[in-house]
Amino acid sequence: MANLADLPNIGSHLAECLMEADVEAPEDLVALGAERAWLKVQAVDPGACLHMLYALEGTVRGIHKKELDPARKQQLKEFANANRPADA
Repeated sequence: MANLADLPNIGSHLAECLMEADVEAPEDLVALGAERAWLKVQAVDPGACLHMLYALEGTVRGIHKKELDPARKQQLKEFANANRPADA
């Protein structure tokens, strides 16, 4: 089984947050999708940022986050803005 931190776009901090949010394997991340995984990360790290969401989406798609389509990035940005914690 692959380690989350070995996946493209996933650094050690994001991998730790994913594990703490019970997203323990790459298969879990793919099954959840970027948005739902990001919400789970946000529950353990209220500072979860838009770039984390881009990283998750890139990983789910198997591409580097810089390769995300601008329209998809805009959708993700709108999702992140709509799902910010009330005190953020």
